[in-house]
Formats: sequence, structure tokens, C-alpha cells
Amino acid sequence: MEVQELQEEIRRQKEEKDVVILAHYYQRPEIQDIADFVGDSLELSRAAASAPQGTILFCGVRFMAETAKILSPDKKVLTPYPLAGCLLADMADPRQVEEAKKANPDAKVVAYVNVYAEIKALADIICTSANARKVMEKMEGEKIIFLPDRNLGAFHVRTMKGKGVTLWNGYCPIHQGITPQSIERVKAQHPQALVIVHPECPPEVTEKADFVGSTSQLLRFVEKSDAISFIVGTEEGILHQMKKTAPDKEFLLPDPVPYCDQMKMITLDRVHKALEEGIYVVDVEETVRAKAEQAIRRMLEL
Repeated sequence: MEVQELQEEIRRQKEEKDVVILAHYYQRPEIQDIADFVGDSLELSRAAASAPQGTILFCGVRFMAETAKILSPDKKVLTPYPLAGCLLADMADPRQVEEAKKANPDAKVVAYVNVYAEIKALADIICTSANARKVMEKMEGEKIIFLPDRNLGAFHVRTMKGKGVTLWNGYCPIHQGITPQSIERVKAQHPQALVIVHPECPPEVTEKADFVGSTSQLLRFVEKSDAISFIVGTEEGILHQMKKTAPDKEFLLPDPVPYCDQMKMITLDRVHKALEEGIYVVDVEETVRAKAEQAIRRMLEL
């Protein structure tokens, strides 16, 4: 089927089968356009929990679908492609986290939402890229193990006092690949452009950026800014929503373009197949799910 025809068939089937479709900002444009909600992973999971539909089809990598299941245990959660993973999430191994906790019994574990369910269950609390500093500041005690993203942790910790934070040695390869040089190559041709980046980028990038924020914060920034040109330091999928939000503004990407092949494993054909056949059900073992939910709820309570 042609793209438009396939999109219409997906829209028809989701209504017929009582399915809500979620898509992360880094998904392909044609997938964002058939979603009921487009956003970041936690934002989407919370939207799914309050949606009336009994089935959630999450267009994103596996940990995102797991988070939806954690917050919506009574709903059926599907993923279009179960092999779409996250290289950052892979850098936090449950056994290693358990060993770190034993070696640092006084430390609280703060886990970025971009981890698998087993890691969420081992954490004291979950955070997002936007609220990591607030979460760490409000934690009891002075010692924190922050995982898995060292760049995100470093960004929030550098202006924080009163806490001893151990940063896990993990990173997002896509954001790690955004360097001062990759931005300068574009800035040289567009000197008027503001540099806005995600806090998963390396410190040498975030320290020189005009604005640093989560995907949702970047989107709000370009909408409200008086500037008309931006170099956007995050995965290229976000530009689809930025162009919708601010169609008269110019959006540029670092060179080389930040592109997540894991996110792009989700295609319209795979969305259609999962929806039509009801396959690739995401389950989280109940004891793990309950502990992971508790860690997420603690963040929401803050």
C-alpha cells in the first residue's frame, strides 16, 4: 500500500479495535502523523494510562513500551517491533547496579527513565531529562548514584551543591556523536542560528549552547523564541513537530545528522502488522512492574 493508504487503514483499525497509538518525537514523520499522542516517553505513558482505550500501541523503543505497561498494568501494550532497543538503556546491567548498591549502601539510586523495567525496579526513584536536578536535590541523604547517562547527570550536577553524585559510565551514542565540531560546521554557514541541544549531549556541547532542554522543552523553546533559525542538537525526528509548531522558522541539524536507527526500526508496515494481528505484546513480570511503578510514583509525588 502507498503511505497515505496505509495510514488511513491504520486509523480505521485503531478505531475498530479500541487502540490508542503513541509515537515518540524521534519516530518517522509518517508515524508521528498517525499517532493519537506524540511526545517524550514518560509523557506518552501517562497519556496512555488516562486514555479510554484498552490497548496501547507504542511506537518507540522497548523501554518506552515497558513504561507504558508499568503505568497501565490492566491494558494490553503492543510494540511494532520488539527488537527496537536503546543502546543507552543497554549500558545499565541489573547485576552491576545491584553490586553498586551493595558497595554504596548509603547512596540513593536515581535512574533516568531511559532504562529497562528491571533497572527501574532497582532504583529508589526515576527522573526525566527535565527534572533530574530537582529529583536529586530533593532526595534524602547526601550520596546518589545517577544512572545510566553520564552526560545528563553531569549537566544537572554541575550547578548543584550539597550532594555527592556518582555518575554511571553510560551515554546515548546518538547524542554523544554531537560534538562542538559537528555544530560549528553548520554554525559557520548560519551564524545567526541559536544552538539548542538535549542534555544527553557531551558537556563540551551543553556548556556552549544557547539553550539546553528535554525534547519537550526544546519544542516549547522554538515556539516561544523570537529567533528564526536554530541548530537543533538532538535526534532528527524532532524537526517534524518543530516545523508544525513554528512553520516560519528555520531548523538545522549538526553535521553529521543525529539519527537513531533503533527508533527508525519502527515503520508503517510494522505498525500495521502489529495492529492487524495484535502481536508483539509487552509484558513486565508483576514483582518487577510493581517496584518500577513505585519508583516512578515517587518522582510524580515530588
